[in-house]
Amino acid sequence: MATSADPVTPPVALADEPGHLIRRAQQMAVSTFHEVHGRHVTPIQYAILRTLHETPGIDQVTLAQMIALDTSTAADIAARLETKGWIVREVLPRRQRSLSLTDEGQAVLAALRPGAQAMQSTLMGHLEPAEQAEFLRLLRKFVHFQG
Repeated sequence: MATSADPVTPPVALADEPGHLIRRAQQMAVSTFHEVHGRHVTPIQYAILRTLHETPGIDQVTLAQMIALDTSTAADIAARLETKGWIVREVLPRRQRSLSLTDEGQAVLAALRPGAQAMQSTLMGHLEPAEQAEFLRLLRKFVHFQG
């Protein structure tokens, strides 16, 4: 018979482990994103478009920091978005690049906005308004503590 000191018996049920719940929440968020928006844009691309709309002209390093990506991944995604015609990258001193949305990128973002609202309603709809606020507060606290 397994005891609580037995290394085979986990001390916490899987459904109560934060890592498992965070992974499940991420799966749900990505799945809902694709159900609402289709597959022509990814959640990270959406985050980049939103960030560039709110802070046009930022450099790739700052963008990467703002959306919690490593700089090489941010650069790769920015290059793909430039190929799609959604952003423009201009070379700055010291080989940095300034990023801005094109008119087409602005249009893509505008088309995504209503879906973003619907996605939030889908993900958060089963929570009461006070629970939604508390959930987001705790997620921000968790993310900022970890980062």
